Amino acid sequence: MIGLKVNRIIKYLIISDLVFWSSWGLISPIFAVFIIEKIEGGSIFIVGMATAVYWISRSFLRIPIGIFLDTCPGEKDDYLFLVIGLFIAALVPFGFVFASLPIHIYLLQAVYAIGMAMTSSGWAAIFTRHIDKGRESTEWGIDATSVGFGIGIFGAVGGWAVTHFGFNPVFIVVGIFGLVGASILLFLRKDIRGVFDHGLHFSFKDIFDETRK
Repeated sequence: MIGLKVNRIIKYLIISDLVFWSSWGLISPIFAVFIIEKIEGGSIFIVGMATAVYWISRSFLRIPIGIFLDTCPGEKDDYLFLVIGLFIAALVPFGFVFASLPIHIYLLQAVYAIGMAMTSSGWAAIFTRHIDKGRESTEWGIDATSVGFGIGIFGAVGGWAVTHFGFNPVFIVVGIFGLVGASILLFLRKDIRGVFDHGLHFSFKDIFDETRK
């Protein structure tokens, strides 16, 4: 389809986004119900507080992380924050399986916020840098549209799945798909400049020469 061809880096960023956010779409319609039914003392107030912990924490961290990444030369730091942050966020649904108190939910939401602040900072930097010139609106639109469809479809599936299998299996599936979404980014490790350049290049000959000085 003319106008929809994207470069390799953008393609993998979009695919990773689609897989990760589609899986979290399973949680969207059930999260409030989970807190009320399964968390001790669960209430609408706790749902609101959990939402506040996530968004305030993520918003507080987003700009400082962005400033830090902008001061680092190359793309290595952007890529590492993107991948590590997404892996951190992907582990959170597994934590919901063991959560029983409001504090557990708040801590998990804080961890999720840290992961997403890291990954969104790195993702935005790399996506912006590699977006195809002249197709900026189209490629941002491809990402937004695919994620929107994924979240919408899996949101419906999430309600059905909890009805038939319960909360914990759904959280486990979300965690697994989240890890898959993060792992997709590993295919870009050779495309991002400086990821493996740690300044540790040496040989046994170098070591031997040093010992003779």
